[in-house]
Amino acid sequence: MNVGIDKIGFFTPNYYVDMVDLAHARNDDPNKYLIGIGQTEQAVIPNTQDTVAMAANAAVQILDDDNRDKISLIILGTETGIDNSKSGAIYLQNLLGLSRHARAFEIKQACYGATAGIQMAKDFVNLHPDQQALVVGADVARYGVETPGEVTQGGGAVAMTIAANPEIMKLSKNSSVYSDDIMDFWRPMDRTEALVDGHYSNDIYQQFFVKTIHDYLETNDMQLTDLQALVFHLPYTKMGLKGLREILPEVDEAKQKSLLNEFEASRVYSKRVGNLYTGSLYLSLLSLLDNSTDLKVGDQIGIFSYGSGAQGEFYTGELQAGFKNPIRKANMEKMLDSRTRLSVSEYETMLNQWPKLDAGDYTLDVKNDKAEFTFNGVSESKRQYQSKN
Repeated sequence: MNVGIDKIGFFTPNYYVDMVDLAHARNDDPNKYLIGIGQTEQAVIPNTQDTVAMAANAAVQILDDDNRDKISLIILGTETGIDNSKSGAIYLQNLLGLSRHARAFEIKQACYGATAGIQMAKDFVNLHPDQQALVVGADVARYGVETPGEVTQGGGAVAMTIAANPEIMKLSKNSSVYSDDIMDFWRPMDRTEALVDGHYSNDIYQQFFVKTIHDYLETNDMQLTDLQALVFHLPYTKMGLKGLREILPEVDEAKQKSLLNEFEASRVYSKRVGNLYTGSLYLSLLSLLDNSTDLKVGDQIGIFSYGSGAQGEFYTGELQAGFKNPIRKANMEKMLDSRTRLSVSEYETMLNQWPKLDAGDYTLDVKNDKAEFTFNGVSESKRQYQSKN
């Protein structure tokens, strides 16, 4: 039986900052951001969109009468949790009107959380082929104004249904994993902004990629040439390119060119959104599906997931008959093109309006947020959400 990704949807809020504008404001050469980091735009997250609201706005795009009643497992991967006890997946279940008989929980391991959810969901569907799972990676990447990590901020959510006989991608039964206790990135309990040792994290990312891809290929008696494309976790798009360059010398010039071309297709969306932690890898996958012109049904795609701290995993997916979806692509482009471009001053104001962890009760003005689901504030220490439909 084939099990894998049946549907995929994405959401990011209606604001962005242009990286050339940001470079000028920081007295930097724009090419430092455009080429050195590999970003052209960065999503800016208003305080009315947290991980739950963004997850709901992504998931509602892929729910229909056919799959809604089949979903009996709801997993939210996030490192931007909204409660130390209650799972964001419970809020998500309620906002989406999903079955009360579904399991719903949250997974945290830096940017790896959504991949852990997919692997659990895959095993679940293998045991229950008449049921489906909803897996969402949703996050807000924050480092603060005028910090070294400022150019790798962003946010959004990727939602996927995992099902038998999937429309988009059959997932491999096996994967290769590697983990170690490493302090390359972390976020203490009293902070909304992450701390990161950037150069060290880049090195660990590349080491974990090389370890896991080689282990996977050896264990499964495969060659690098068996893979038509590779998708990466992209906290910034140049990071994936660095990983790819580690293994390019292992194939001939024609294959190198092909893999580089597919990588460019895989980072089209991430260049305009920036970092969304647990969802970054799957935004890269979505971008590949929508923007590659050479892939075909049956092609094998290599998938590298990385979460700081650190956990790496490599697995593969086989493209299925429904992997191309022109309507999905058109909607994606419309979402990105219709966003409001903020001045750097407006971006800084919005960034600094993000609620503090000890903010107490407050009410947010949601009239300018056009998304279907919004976060409205806190009342009696309880988070408040609203569906506009």
